[in-house]
Amino acid sequence: MGSETVRAVRGIDLIIERGEFVSMMGPSGSGKSTFMNLIGCLDTPTDGQFWLNGQLVSELTDNQLARVRNQEIGFVFQTFNLLPRSTALQNVELPLIYAGVNARDRDRRAREKLDLVGLSDRLNHRPPELSGGQRQRVAIARALVNEPALLLADEPTGNLDSETGREIMEGLRDLNATGQTILLVTHEREVADYTSRQLHLRDGVIETDTRRVAVAATL
Repeated sequence: MGSETVRAVRGIDLIIERGEFVSMMGPSGSGKSTFMNLIGCLDTPTDGQFWLNGQLVSELTDNQLARVRNQEIGFVFQTFNLLPRSTALQNVELPLIYAGVNARDRDRRAREKLDLVGLSDRLNHRPPELSGGQRQRVAIARALVNEPALLLADEPTGNLDSETGREIMEGLRDLNATGQTILLVTHEREVADYTSRQLHLRDGVIETDTRRVAVAATL
């Protein structure tokens, strides 16, 4: 910021093991967004190292980072970020198009992921024809279609009512039980209680790192 250096995150030393379900909480300005941008390869650290799935991604070029984002990381956003004029199937196929997958395999893999999230009967529905929970499940299917090493979820229940939010979190918990590594950001304690590890950030550092037995929270 001009001549001032702002350290949004500093001194973080963290290992997330394959198969963990981790939540990250913290007040506004604690560094959550910057930390997620670094983990998601949307930004690069000015110092230190970041390894993802055995690869030192903090030293990759922009083109190499784009490949990592497409193939190693799945993103789930609070606002869904679906193409409104495309069907659920077409939305889920999108990362496969960027990855150069042929049409037949794209169709098969997208159908498999939509079936995984319980939307095999909504393949040809467009986002305006779906409920908020269904749209978020389409977004989760899209995030999973490239079999990512890491699923990043930024406030995945933020635009949903309590009951639908509970369904989404139960779905993520079931997905983690299959071995999928998940890191989510949330402001809600009830959401974090679905995870087996909770990080709390404050002023750019990890204030607490707690491993626990996840419970079936009531949202």
